[in-house]
Amino acid sequence: MKNIIYRLKQAVPLVLAIWFATSCSDVLDEQPRSFFEPGFFKTEKGVYGGLTSMYAHLRYIYGQAYYYNSCITGTDEATYAQSADGNFKDADLSGVGSLTPSSCRTDVLWGVAFPNINTASGIIENAVEAGIDNSLIAEARFFRAFDYFLLVQTFGGVPLDLGAGELMFNTTPSRVSVRNTVPEVYTKAIFPDLLTAINDLPDTPRLTGTVTKTVARLLLAKAYLTYGWWLQNPNNIPTYPSCERVDPDGQSAQWYFQNAYNVAVAAINSPGPYALQDSYYLVNAGPNDRNSEILLYADHTEESEYYNAGSLTYSGGSAPDNFAGWMMTWNYTNMTSSTNDSWTAKINPVQRAATQPLGRPWTRMCPTINVIRDIFADKTNDSRYDGTFTTVYRANWPKGGNTATSVYNANNMIIYPGDAVLSFLGEEPSTPITYPSGQGNSNIGAGELPGRSDFVVSPSGISRVVYPGLWKLGPYRTDNGDGLGQPNAGSTRPFNILKFSEFYYVAAEAVVKGATAQSGMSARDLINVLRARAGKWSWSNADAAAKVADNSAAMTAATPTTITIDYILDERSREYYAEGYRWFDLARTQTWKQRAGSYEICGASYGDHTATTVTRQIDDFLYLRPIPTGQLEGMEMTDAEKAIYQNPGY
Repeated sequence: MKNIIYRLKQAVPLVLAIWFATSCSDVLDEQPRSFFEPGFFKTEKGVYGGLTSMYAHLRYIYGQAYYYNSCITGTDEATYAQSADGNFKDADLSGVGSLTPSSCRTDVLWGVAFPNINTASGIIENAVEAGIDNSLIAEARFFRAFDYFLLVQTFGGVPLDLGAGELMFNTTPSRVSVRNTVPEVYTKAIFPDLLTAINDLPDTPRLTGTVTKTVARLLLAKAYLTYGWWLQNPNNIPTYPSCERVDPDGQSAQWYFQNAYNVAVAAINSPGPYALQDSYYLVNAGPNDRNSEILLYADHTEESEYYNAGSLTYSGGSAPDNFAGWMMTWNYTNMTSSTNDSWTAKINPVQRAATQPLGRPWTRMCPTINVIRDIFADKTNDSRYDGTFTTVYRANWPKGGNTATSVYNANNMIIYPGDAVLSFLGEEPSTPITYPSGQGNSNIGAGELPGRSDFVVSPSGISRVVYPGLWKLGPYRTDNGDGLGQPNAGSTRPFNILKFSEFYYVAAEAVVKGATAQSGMSARDLINVLRARAGKWSWSNADAAAKVADNSAAMTAATPTTITIDYILDERSREYYAEGYRWFDLARTQTWKQRAGSYEICGASYGDHTATTVTRQIDDFLYLRPIPTGQLEGMEMTDAEKAIYQNPGY
C-alpha cells in the first residue's frame, strides 16, 4: 500500500478512509517514503521515527482551532462571536447553523487519529525484532489508547480492524470498514494498552515531554471513569453501534468508578517528577511553560521554523500551527483614544502584539455572560478568573511607532503608555455605567464611570463583539525586543493536553459516583487541594503587577460539605476554562443539555449591551458526533451500508 511519511512541515490530510490509515510524520530522518512495510518498524531507526511522529501528530489535533471549536462552542463555556463562520455557528446549535457530517469539525480528529493508531500498531507488532526496549513500545501503546479514547468518546464505537485484523498493522488497501462497539473498544484496545503501558513505561520521561507511568495512569483513570458513566447511562443517552450496556469482563459501573479513584489516588501519592504549581497563574504563564504540572502537550518552539512546523512570522490558520488562542481573542485594536480633547485626532492605543494578554484577534468564539457572572462569581478570593482572562487592555501605542506622550481616554482624562484603556468589570457597579448609543469615543461602544480614565464594560454588557480575551492561551515570545513582535504567527507555545491537577477531579468525581474514599481523600478533600491553590495569588493580570495574597482558607471554607457532579463541573470549568475539556465533560456526565441548553449574551454590534437569552436545541443523538462525510465517501460500500455506518440522527 502507498503511504507517505509526512514531515512535520507537511499537512496530515483531513479526509481519509480506513485504507489510508497508515500515514504518519517522520521527523528523524527527513526522508519521504512511498511505502510502509513491517520491516521498517523492525529497525531502531524506524521505531524512533514512528514514535517521534506520534508526538508530532498531537499538533494536528491540539491547537487546531476548528477542532478546538468543536470541543467548546455549544457548551456552557462559549458561543459563536461576531466574526464566526459556519464552523462555529453550526457548533452552537442555536438555530444559526446546522451540524452535519460535512460541517462538524471533529472530522479533524477522525482524520488524524487513525493514521497514528496504525503507526502504533506497526511498532507494537514489529519493534521487538529491532531489540527495542519494552518501555519504547509502551509509548506506542499509550498513543494507540490515547487516540482510541478520543475516538470512542466522540463517535461511539469505532473500527479496531483497519484492514489487517483487529489492532493489526495494515499495509493493504481496504475500502470497507466495520465499527466495533463501545465496550469492545475499551476492553480490547484502551484498557489493555494502558495497563501494559503503565507496567512498562519509566517513572521519569526519557526526553522532555515524553510519556511516563504517571501520564498513562491519568489516561487510564479518565477512561475508567468515562466507561463507568457509559455503563450506568443515567439519562438514557443512545449509543452506537447499538449494544447492551454490559461489560464483556463482567465488571459493574461501580467497579470502574472505584478503579478510576484507585488509579488517580495512587498517582497523587506517587507522582514521580510531577507536582502542582504553587499558584494558578504559574500553570498557564508563558515563561513557565512545560512546568511540572503538565503531563502531556503538543509542542512548538520559536527557535526554529522547521521544528516549530510553521512560520515564525505569519500563519494562515491551519494545522500544525497552534492557532486556537486566536478564536476567543476579539478585535481590541479597534479601540480608539485621541491626542486632543476634541477627539478629532484619534489613534488606536492598543496595538496588536505577540504578548500573552493580546495576540491575534479572530473574534470567532466568546464567553457567555453566564460564565463571567456565575462560573467565575468569586473574583476576589479565587485567582482563576484573573488567571484565565485578559480583563484590562493597556496602552502600548509607542510600540506601533506613534510618538504621542499621552492621549485622552474615558471622561476626557489623560492616560499614558501602560495605563488601562479598557477594563471589564468583575461585577455590576453600584453607579450605573454610562454607555454611548453606538460606538462612542472608544469606537467599540464601551461605557464610562465617573472619575475613571478607562472605558468599562460590566458582566451584563458582554457581547459577541466585545468580551474579555482568553489570556491563558495567549502567545508568549522571547524575541519581541522593544516592539510588537510577531503576533500574526501561530503560537510558539505548547498546547497543554493533560495536567496533573486532573487526578484530583477524576478521583473526586469517582467518589461522587460511589467509589469508597481513603481517609483524608474524600471528594471535598480532593477538590479543596485545588481550591486552596486557587486562593494563592502570585501575580495579578488585571493590575499587571505582582500580588502576594493567600485566600486559601476562605476558598476551602466556601466549599460545600456535600460535593455534587454539578459542583465538580463548575470547578472543572474554573480550572480548565476553554482548554478543550468541556464537551467531553458534559458528554461523559450526560449533562450537556441541562447545563448548556440556554445562555445569555449581548448582540454582535458595537454598543449593544442588552443581554438576550438564547436557546439551544441539544438532542440526545448529538452526544455522538457524526462520522465525517469524507470517510463515508472513501468507502466502497452501498448507500445502505454507509447509512448503517453513520451515527443515527445525522
